[in-house]
Amino acid sequence: MSTFRFHSGRHCLDFIATVGRRRSGPVERLETPADLVRWFAEAGLTAPDSSAPEAGESELRQARVLREAMYELFTVCRLEREIPPGPLAVVNDWAARPAPADRLEIGPASRLRRVPGEASAQTLLAAIARDAVDLLGGPLAGRVRECDLHPCTRLFLDTSRSGHRRWCSMDGCGARAKMAAYRARRAAREES
Repeated sequence: MSTFRFHSGRHCLDFIATVGRRRSGPVERLETPADLVRWFAEAGLTAPDSSAPEAGESELRQARVLREAMYELFTVCRLEREIPPGPLAVVNDWAARPAPADRLEIGPASRLRRVPGEASAQTLLAAIARDAVDLLGGPLAGRVRECDLHPCTRLFLDTSRSGHRRWCSMDGCGARAKMAAYRARRAAREES
């Protein structure tokens, strides 16, 4: 069972990260429809007490097509290349579909609280596509980065004050990069 990590800063980027190491032997983390349903739950897109949305092979194929279209759009925008019409159409088509509708219910102490509505795999994919539209078309689009540590290819939203974050997470790739740099400096000193 694949482990999902959620530190890209946006649902759409975390969804794109369900393929790892894209340039050095890609790792597919959405291998089965159950993986897709589990990703929705672990991403917090479904209410903990609600029934899991149903997903079959068709929804899994559609999810992968959407994911790759979003990846291509983020990549060409990040590299300032010409935007391909195919992936743009895929993302726009999904973003135009209905999303889960939240509702209000009476909670403790007679206060209203927002509760996620019943969701299907289709409506959750639409919500992810809308998140991509919001990010790509908004002021933070230029803050999407790719992790600097090879072989990681995770895209992430750089929310640092300076806008110069290099790694998808300090706990993972950042710590490994700093440890490698430390070892290289120490080895260079020992050779001197």
